[in-house]
Amino acid sequence: MTAPEAAARGATERGGWTTEVLADYALSLRGEEIPAPVREKIGDCLIDLAGAAAAGRATAAAEIARRTAARLGAPGAAGLWFGGGRREAAAAAFANSAAASALDLDDGHRAAGGHPGAAVLPAVIAVAQESASPAPDTLAAIAAGYEVGVRVAAARDFARLDTLSTGRWGAYGAAAAACRLRGLDRRRTAEALSVAGVLSPGLSAAGYSRFMGNHAKEGIPWSVLTGLWATELAASGFTGPLDILDHPDHFDARRIRAGLGRGFAVEGVYFKPYGCCRWAHAALEALETVMREEGLAAEDLESVEVHTFERALRLTNEIDPVTVEAAQYSLPFGLGLLAAEGREALLPIREGSLHHPGAVALASRVSLRVDPELDRGFPAETAARVLVRAGGRSHARLCRHPAGDPARPMDRAALIAKFRHLSRGCFSAARQEAVLAAVGAVPREGAAALAELLSAPPDAEGGGTGSLEG
Repeated sequence: MTAPEAAARGATERGGWTTEVLADYALSLRGEEIPAPVREKIGDCLIDLAGAAAAGRATAAAEIARRTAARLGAPGAAGLWFGGGRREAAAAAFANSAAASALDLDDGHRAAGGHPGAAVLPAVIAVAQESASPAPDTLAAIAAGYEVGVRVAAARDFARLDTLSTGRWGAYGAAAAACRLRGLDRRRTAEALSVAGVLSPGLSAAGYSRFMGNHAKEGIPWSVLTGLWATELAASGFTGPLDILDHPDHFDARRIRAGLGRGFAVEGVYFKPYGCCRWAHAALEALETVMREEGLAAEDLESVEVHTFERALRLTNEIDPVTVEAAQYSLPFGLGLLAAEGREALLPIREGSLHHPGAVALASRVSLRVDPELDRGFPAETAARVLVRAGGRSHARLCRHPAGDPARPMDRAALIAKFRHLSRGCFSAARQEAVLAAVGAVPREGAAALAELLSAPPDAEGGGTGSLEG
């Protein structure tokens, strides 16, 4: 039995609240005991986050968040990435999370139905930089943040939720990681989780509003701010409802506790080859496969039917979106842009691609339908079947596990190629290599070098290979 598993079991046997069980887990985790494959996966997540943030840094959302954090945040040791100066950890992590999540390129987890990395990793890097945390504690904090956040998110009844927005649960992961780094005791860590949970944004409007094309999106940066402030409040004696996770109408506490300490949730992370909502990826890959195998061009496509799960049809799915954020939530436009310009046009979607005539024309010929079988597979799968009509013939393809899923993982070479492509306008080739080396050194040296590289201003010459070939 591992030490975290023993700690979680002991808390359960003592009759502790689930927040206390999670606190025992987070505080008992030792970075030195994390297996090599898990350390490798954490490295993958850091590489992916660095590329997503570098690409997202110049978006309006990220720039506004960075300026606001610089104005409102207290002076501190944590870097606002890409030359924003230094502030206290919560403000810095808020701004850095905004860059990481702006372009919908950040990692995700099927069990959680959302994106743990853009919440946990900026929180860990900022707090570790401020606390001068050693490498083992940094690794333990990352693993604990993913574990706690994913388990809490997965313990909800998805069918009853009006939105699956990550901001509703990301604060749990950020708080668990920060408490591990700050060295809070069991009681105060449990209080921090409770405060983070009760004060997290509800985000119902993200589910019912038809205006998905806005900067608020899933509320991930705000959940980071909530989690880190909850940690500081709890450290000073602030209290929350310790039983927040023990009410079956809201959470399945048994699922949160089951097997805690036997494995690592971070191993189940998926990565994204397209910069848009993961719910569109299976359809995009299926269309790309049809076009490649049948030798079809965009102008050959008479119509495209997408058969998928019901939640995907709740996206705005605009034919001609007016913002990059709206484009990220549109299956028809994403399919049209992919067909017209190829996959690099979605890595990431940029403002210059909005209103693309060919993309809009094909998007108007896309129809979306619910497939009962594929719907039953959600959220474990985000599958889609496409039916393409071209030249009087029909071509069908099914994609159950889009590239990047644990069942079809992107290897380190593919993730490095993605990083180089996304960061080429921000980092010189030399700085790209330095970032990769710093990620590799995290298990031995901690996150200080990586934090400094990310915090420095963009390289004037841009640079980078821009290659997707690795």
